[in-house]
Amino acid sequence: MIVRIKGKLVEKREQSLILNVHGICYEIVVPISVLERVDETKDEQGEINLITHHYFQIGPGSGQPILIGFINEVERDFFQEFIKVSGIGPKAAVKAISQPISEISRAIDDGDLNYLKTLPGIGLQRAKDIIAKLQGKVGKFGLIQDKKTSATKPIVTTGWQEEALDVLIQLQYKKQEALEMIDKALKRSKDIQTTEGLLNEIYKQKIKS
Repeated sequence: MIVRIKGKLVEKREQSLILNVHGICYEIVVPISVLERVDETKDEQGEINLITHHYFQIGPGSGQPILIGFINEVERDFFQEFIKVSGIGPKAAVKAISQPISEISRAIDDGDLNYLKTLPGIGLQRAKDIIAKLQGKVGKFGLIQDKKTSATKPIVTTGWQEEALDVLIQLQYKKQEALEMIDKALKRSKDIQTTEGLLNEIYKQKIKS
């Protein structure tokens, strides 16, 4: 079982990292809250150091080893507690941990359903399950100093925003760049309600930049 990994950062993807470890490249899946702070782990040689959770994902007729990376052992411990909740597997947990673990832990201890429902993939019933399983057991994780960066990822929430995102990706914009363009357009013009209106506003801000 792989519990740690160290290597040169080759590529940073939407929710994973590619590390070159002595000529072999590994893809490490990471929560957004880890992805935003991964540079904190660089050593004097410029190599990324991660604590890992290693599991085997079984699919129809095949299996695939998956590595999930964390900044430290305490963050991995939280993840391993989180996946004890019924219905939350490793992939769902990675997606849900989109905010600092300290904030999620405090919400669990406070029984804050509204906060937990904002986490990707977590609805009302799942939020109740999390609180029922983990309340009173995650206090130490609230002490993690996992500050949130100011560059939080914009979230596309409506059908016409999703359609605009698809158009921008077809036009060869990277997904993160397209999301930021959408976010800026919506902040500039709050009365946009259609895909066409959103793309027109993005075009306007593009020619002004």
